[in-house]
Amino acid sequence: MEYVTRKPVILNRRRFMHIVAVAGTAVSCWQLGLFGTGKALQKVYRSQSIMGTVLNLTVYGPDRDSCEEVLARTIEKMVMLEGHLSRHKADSELAELNRSGSLANPSPHLLDVLRLAEGISKKTSGAFDVTILPLLQMHESLRGQNDHPDEQNLNTARGLVGYENLSLDKDMVRLAKDGMGISLDGIGKGYIVDQGVSTLRSYGFTNVYVEAGGDLMVSGQKEQGLPWRIGLRSPRPQQQDKPVVIEVSNKAVATSGDYLQAFTPDLKHHHIVHPRSGFSPQELASCTITAPTVALADGLATAVMVLGKNDGLDLVRSMPGCEGYVVDKKLSHFNTAGFFA
Repeated sequence: MEYVTRKPVILNRRRFMHIVAVAGTAVSCWQLGLFGTGKALQKVYRSQSIMGTVLNLTVYGPDRDSCEEVLARTIEKMVMLEGHLSRHKADSELAELNRSGSLANPSPHLLDVLRLAEGISKKTSGAFDVTILPLLQMHESLRGQNDHPDEQNLNTARGLVGYENLSLDKDMVRLAKDGMGISLDGIGKGYIVDQGVSTLRSYGFTNVYVEAGGDLMVSGQKEQGLPWRIGLRSPRPQQQDKPVVIEVSNKAVATSGDYLQAFTPDLKHHHIVHPRSGFSPQELASCTITAPTVALADGLATAVMVLGKNDGLDLVRSMPGCEGYVVDKKLSHFNTAGFFA
């Protein structure tokens, strides 16, 4: 993929708002077929490191300068959000919460993500749980030796996991037990992608692709009214017969898999950990979810990996606007009825 590396033109606010207003009108006319063939929209790419992965953005607009400027502003906001939500940044709000066990006057962004996570935890009966950090850190420290963790350490870590022990208020976020910690790895990236798409839309750019580490949202259409085509990575690419491709528009796509952050070469132990057993679930190799938002798709993909094929796909069927596709460890494929529709 070719990325545009030209330095964006920096515009004052009045000039920028004029440009994006024109851009919004141009995009609307293009979608309605009011432009002739000589009025094709410009397609511009940008990429940026974020949340330990690479952020990729594509937009269509009436001219390159407006596309460059709106991408620069969108990336700026997404990087700002990373500064609130990343557990790996020592000065982030989340890192401070994990250090002290409480956080006064949390930002609306952190509260939004934690409330979204709480809702998914309740819907999945705790299969998705952002308080998984103690177990995750234990397995990270045991790379290659995960089959036989110290029983006392395992029990201690399990005792610190439980979303019910996280209290949320606009004035205070608090962890009930010393040693608890939160990882937003399974939802924070999705939330940031959602906010990026929302920013682009607010400036009138509705034909966009925003992706970070395989979690993405597509909006509108590509050239000539074509839908976006998304290829799904096989959990075992060396054994893949043919690519699996879906066509989507105005929809989020997120994938979780045992291969993404493996702790052992056999993929038995990885970054997805069952909150109650304390070990990685053993039935599924990957799960892809389509949903109205990337944060929801991200959280559900993790939950389905934990729940397994039957309970997981039943859960997805109960969620309006959501569909699921799973691959088990034997590379058998299963999906909900509307996933390929």
